[in-house]
Amino acid sequence: MVRRLKFLGLTMMLTLAIQALTATNASANGGVTADAVCDTATGLAMINYAAFSGIEGVAGSNPTVNILFNSVVVDTQAFVAPANSFSGSKPAPAGSGPGGQVTVTGQAVGAWGDGAPGGQSASVIVTLPAEPCGSQPGLGRFTGGGSQIRVGEARVTRGLTIHCDLLLSNNLEVNWGGDKFHMLEHLTTVACTDDPNITQAPPAAPLDTLIGTGSGRYNNVLGYTIHFTIRDYGEPGSSDQMSILIFETANPGNVVLNVPLQVISGGNLQAHYDQPHK
Repeated sequence: MVRRLKFLGLTMMLTLAIQALTATNASANGGVTADAVCDTATGLAMINYAAFSGIEGVAGSNPTVNILFNSVVVDTQAFVAPANSFSGSKPAPAGSGPGGQVTVTGQAVGAWGDGAPGGQSASVIVTLPAEPCGSQPGLGRFTGGGSQIRVGEARVTRGLTIHCDLLLSNNLEVNWGGDKFHMLEHLTTVACTDDPNITQAPPAAPLDTLIGTGSGRYNNVLGYTIHFTIRDYGEPGSSDQMSILIFETANPGNVVLNVPLQVISGGNLQAHYDQPHK
């Protein structure tokens, strides 16, 4: 009997025929379930997943299971007794949406508790939300003042211009310790919000926070993704905040820069009403 883990909070459960994630000698029917939702806090399309084994208790369980999105490992966990299941949530692969499909796979890695080898897998296909998550065209934009904005070890140079839509004319470059990242003009996701607890003006603007995802070149090599958050706390900019996460798109565990959200140590991050794109 296949045991299905009920995944709380799912709004778009898309479960296809589940293949068996089965040990050779153990009674271990199982599989994966997944759905895709928009995270309003980050503006990202998130894939929620659950992997489960049909075994009761610990005996016969597999110690290591990989979760893959489109054949790329995004998570590794172990089944947890007594239901022998686990769950998680990760951003959808860059470039896969909106409306795109992502294959979510659970793959047994280690040997099972009864000595049977691993290698079994189960997959489902998830369709991402049809509309860009958090995208609000024409709402506003952010610019970065001056030639240098230090955020921890990173230095944003040549300024930045990020719009609250998925059109062109966006620019973001990060330099640190001899390394550099240059974002392509297209954003993958963007979300702009206005927190009533943040005093952003002057000048007046319809937002104080922008959260975005883009792709680009790391040391002139394509294939890297950037997640970033920008917050404008008003003039003179000494309280403005930014976070930066840059990683290899095909191997998210290969993080080349991770700067948590923190107050910048120089320059200015400025929110504006939008203007026509170039």
